[in-house]
Amino acid sequence: MPPRLKRRPVWHWFFLLLLLAVAAGGGWWFSKNQLAVITVQTEKVVRRNVTEVVVATGKIQPVTLVKISPEVSGEITVLPVKEGQRVRKGELILKIKPDFYIANTNSAAASFNASQAGLTLALANQERARLEFERNQKLFDKNLLSESQYQESKTAYEVNRAQVKTAQHQTEVANAALARALDDLSKTTIYAPLAGTISKLNSQLGERVVGTATMAGTEVMSIADLEDMEARVDIGESDVVLIQVGQLARLEVDAFRDRKFTGAVTEIANTAKSSGAGTQQEATKFEVKIRVKEKEIFRPGMSVTAEVETRHRENVLCVPIQSVTTRLPKGPRTSDGKSATEDAKENRAASAAGDQSPAAARKKDEPAKAIEVVFVHDGGQVRQVPVKRGISDDSYVEILAGVSEGMEIVSGGYKAINRELENGRKVTVDNAKKPPGEIK
Repeated sequence: MPPRLKRRPVWHWFFLLLLLAVAAGGGWWFSKNQLAVITVQTEKVVRRNVTEVVVATGKIQPVTLVKISPEVSGEITVLPVKEGQRVRKGELILKIKPDFYIANTNSAAASFNASQAGLTLALANQERARLEFERNQKLFDKNLLSESQYQESKTAYEVNRAQVKTAQHQTEVANAALARALDDLSKTTIYAPLAGTISKLNSQLGERVVGTATMAGTEVMSIADLEDMEARVDIGESDVVLIQVGQLARLEVDAFRDRKFTGAVTEIANTAKSSGAGTQQEATKFEVKIRVKEKEIFRPGMSVTAEVETRHRENVLCVPIQSVTTRLPKGPRTSDGKSATEDAKENRAASAAGDQSPAAARKKDEPAKAIEVVFVHDGGQVRQVPVKRGISDDSYVEILAGVSEGMEIVSGGYKAINRELENGRKVTVDNAKKPPGEIK
């Protein structure tokens, strides 16, 4: 008879299963904690000087630019200048054919002379009538002249006086016409109103131009003082409130990339310029003028980037700008200040009483507000610390509250700071490693 197999007790199999479960759980726990370790870079909280800037782009333009448009119409007969040529103040720059205006002047002069002759004749007639009237008045007073003859001489004298006034007015009109004709004639010759450079020449010799007397007129040329230039940049409405006249600015002109220029804000527009109205790209900007301090051969229209220094802080606590991120607060409170635990208790009590829960009556569509935080490295893990930030420059941000000097905070990498790190997360520090694209 073959030997019977000895059956193992049930508790033995249960013990083996328990050992396997503990081993699997331990392996899972060990694996989870190994994956939770994140490699980061850190920096110390130090004191620095921080200068906040507003960056804007625009064009280089002369401070003084005069557009030359003739006041009279006609053909250009003299154009002795070229674009880019320097001219002196009072130098001849343009002449329009004067024949028509000479004829007008001669006609006006003849009319003036005729009116003067008419005035002389009227004065002579008035004097003769006056003498005749005075003689007849004496005779009438002695009853040696009839009343009708006396009235006739009186009327003749008054008529001659009126004719003199008419002749005087005609002379004034003729004189004004002559002055206008002479002025038009003088405007056929144009001289440079300032010393500068012909920055733009739009017309050619022999071209007919339209004067500004009756319409907009033809812009023949522009004269600019290229030794006194300014940057005209457009700044958004959220930043223009930080700009003040006198603030310093650093300028970078595309044509002079190896050089930096300086300037000062001289003017801030009061009226906004809108672009892309009615579209998603709609923008409201204000023009700001920055006087360039250096004397350089700039050309009008060159592209420029300006960094206007708006605020400055010295010896303040700073952290790298990428270290500050946002997180939702743990255990967010409702709009009335009660925690989620308190809400749950109220809900259970209300449910037992058959009433509507207080939490249901509150607004549920108000999301928790994110807070700004940094992550402090402390003993192989990070601690989330809320902070209050101040001004910032390109690399560092001022911290008004939340950190102290010497704290070691996480400064990289970008993905870890913005997504992965949380309070108590284990990390390993590798400051020799810089993730690609890390903000410096």
